[in-house]
Amino acid sequence: MIPKSDIQWFETERRYLQGVAYRMLGTVSEAEDAVQDAYLRIKDIDPEEIDNTRAFLTRIVTRICLDILKSAHRRRVDYVGPWLPEPLHDISDFTGSLAGPTELAEDLSVGLLYALERLTPLERASFLLHDVFDVGYSEIAQTLERSEESCRRLAARARQHVRASRPRFKVTPDDERRYLEAFAIASQKGDMLALEAMLAEDVKLYSDGGGKVSAAINILDGKRRVGAFMAGIYQKFRNHTTTALRYERVNGVMALLTTHADDYTDVLSVDISDGRISAVWFQRNPDKLTRLH
Repeated sequence: MIPKSDIQWFETERRYLQGVAYRMLGTVSEAEDAVQDAYLRIKDIDPEEIDNTRAFLTRIVTRICLDILKSAHRRRVDYVGPWLPEPLHDISDFTGSLAGPTELAEDLSVGLLYALERLTPLERASFLLHDVFDVGYSEIAQTLERSEESCRRLAARARQHVRASRPRFKVTPDDERRYLEAFAIASQKGDMLALEAMLAEDVKLYSDGGGKVSAAINILDGKRRVGAFMAGIYQKFRNHTTTALRYERVNGVMALLTTHADDYTDVLSVDISDGRISAVWFQRNPDKLTRLH
């Protein structure tokens, strides 16, 4: 955490910069480290010498994130099972005053972050800076040390991928809660008929256990496989002590947090398309859940 007493011109941009870094990296700790690194690099700089402090700081943080992604690539390639982002309980510290289109600027869902993870680092940076943070292509070109045309192509490819992978329509918070509750109850009861009725034919389940707890090593697709997995894992839960179930907003969407007897908490959320659950996101890796206790 950067002390508020230090150079206020940096502190006023901290939440914005953390928002850039979290979307780039997908983990809270790495995002905070990236912003701290940026602070250490600029703490002795006179802001009067900078024409646009936000653009200047965004460039530094983006480049730090690109360096982190290069070093993290091998770890994520060798990761056991699907890699999902670290859940974010309080999104206010990672939004700031974003200037981009409201829907994308406010979207910190696991589904969007997972879609970003499928992009190359340069595609991710181009797309995020332009579509979420409203940075012009000339500034993006300076940041990435590429031509403006190259950055436009990078962002266009990323945009196409993100649009194809996300639900077409946004549901209300009440609907999020209603679908998630029904899904959780059917899973707990092992009610396959109810599960298959609410799941899309091509539903996919992404379960991140990091090789440390029970999770599906591969992405599961189809309502029968997804339903059977959820019924099976809740059967395991019934065989062990579960201390609490609670519904809270995580990454800006409704999620079910299950706390187990060993004080370990996992997070379940869903995407909804055309009245059916189209994706299930199940974060179970204890290393990514320490902030949710």
